Amino acid sequence: MEEEHVEQIVDGHEASGLSPRLKLALQFADAFFAADGPPPPDVQAALQQEFSEAELVEMGIGLALFHGVAKMLISLGCEPEQMDVGIHRTPGT
Repeated sequence: MEEEHVEQIVDGHEASGLSPRLKLALQFADAFFAADGPPPPDVQAALQQEFSEAELVEMGIGLALFHGVAKMLISLGCEPEQMDVGIHRTPGT
């Protein structure tokens, strides 16, 4: 995903001009970070049709690494002073 794509998702990707493939990848990320279980069956089917198994694994590992490092930095107090703080529930709570 290029920087120009990121600018389109600030207020939600559903109504953006992103390609259907990028929107689907973002649906996967949304489901991953929601941690309410697997994506809905229709999203799972679309993901399996659009992406190879290797691509899905790569996206999952990338999301897990990003999330893990972000949590570690927050826990260690390494957030920049000027960063907006968002409070989100922890999965499993």
